[in-house]
Amino acid sequence: MTAPSKAGRALAELRDDLAGQVISPGDPGYDEARTVFNSMVDRRPAVIARCESEADVVTTVRFARELDLPVAVRGGGHSVAGMSLNDGGVVVDMRGMQEVTVHPGAKAVRVGGGALMGALDRACQPYGLATTGGRVSTTGVTGFTLGGGSGWLERKFGLAVDNLLGVDLVTADGSTLTATAEDNPELFWALHGGGGNFGVATSITLRLHELPEFAICMLLYPLESGPEVLRTYRDVIESGPAEAGGGVIYLTAPPEPFVPEHLVGTLMAGALLTYAGGADALRELAAPLLELPHEVEVLTALPYADFQCMLDDPPGLRNYWSAEYLTGMPDELVSVFCALGDVMPTGGSQHVMFPLGGAIADGPSEFPVPYRDSPWAVHPFGIWEDPAEDERAVAWVRDVRAHVQPWSSGAVYLNFTGDEGSERVAAGLGAENLARLAAVKRAYDPDNVFRFNHNIRPA
Repeated sequence: MTAPSKAGRALAELRDDLAGQVISPGDPGYDEARTVFNSMVDRRPAVIARCESEADVVTTVRFARELDLPVAVRGGGHSVAGMSLNDGGVVVDMRGMQEVTVHPGAKAVRVGGGALMGALDRACQPYGLATTGGRVSTTGVTGFTLGGGSGWLERKFGLAVDNLLGVDLVTADGSTLTATAEDNPELFWALHGGGGNFGVATSITLRLHELPEFAICMLLYPLESGPEVLRTYRDVIESGPAEAGGGVIYLTAPPEPFVPEHLVGTLMAGALLTYAGGADALRELAAPLLELPHEVEVLTALPYADFQCMLDDPPGLRNYWSAEYLTGMPDELVSVFCALGDVMPTGGSQHVMFPLGGAIADGPSEFPVPYRDSPWAVHPFGIWEDPAEDERAVAWVRDVRAHVQPWSSGAVYLNFTGDEGSERVAAGLGAENLARLAAVKRAYDPDNVFRFNHNIRPA
């Protein structure tokens, strides 16, 4: 009988040692375990370790290092580039680590490495507390936060990373540590935008804020009204309070109860105002938009956690996104943006212009978040079903980026981008921060074990 290979022995030991499940090609559930929300991503890892604890993560990282296998980390699996998977390597899958513990007295919450945004929002809702989360409930909290964290509440409460209080990390050598402002402060600085470059975040702690009321105003207009809607929206936001957020969104009218049947499937211009406050104050703020002739109107107070589930992008579709952060929004840019919305591929795609400012601009300037001073951002969000539409959809997203370049600040939020090259990584971290980030990378991951991300190479 042939003796088992080193890899075979190590895999058998991993299966014995891990509290969670170890899945490899040929095992039941392998295809489900390697599926992420972007159906364009089709990768075949050699080992998927369904970790249930920090100890499981340590064991998995040490297994991968012993066999010199590349490591990808899966929290929510929501990376548009599929960075939570690899071919022929190891996936640290933290979907079994979804605990969320709220400390209402301290206005803080501890979130497991595999928890999704919906779990965070639901746990905080009974206490009237919240923190800046993603714009859908299915995003993984840790990856979202360490990449910067942009969401509906950011103008009031800052970026998610501005609310980061601590990170529990498993490093490339299988060690564990905690990074806070007091402990490992240089690493803590790098984790404010540097993503998964420095280790596996098995849990993070976030600051919470009081949010006793929340309200939304959603309006749909005929496509030709887009320029007037965007100009009006710009004026409402720029003269309004930090409690207001949202965006102008070109979209295909969905089959929802509030959309008349004759409009379903029609390309329309939409305005969304989110408000960290009550519906009466929002109605007063939204008055200029309500005065424009519109086809659909929803203005209501509702729990923030409920709204977070309303715009979830369904899994199993093809996705390609990008973004440009802007120096302003003059009327010429309004015209360019709206013309690009008129030719957006129909289906699930969205063409979004959303405001920044407020607590984002007022937030800490020392972190590697170079887009903080941009007042507006364009986010072409390509979503479609038919692979035959790949070329057209990707081309539209790239056309949007190209046409708004005259107003681009050059900075970008990396969570909105796929693999767009090292120059875009630098744009997302700030060229002035790269040498410092590379030094931190060298200290904690000198062999670039964690490279399935917007990668920072060790100096």
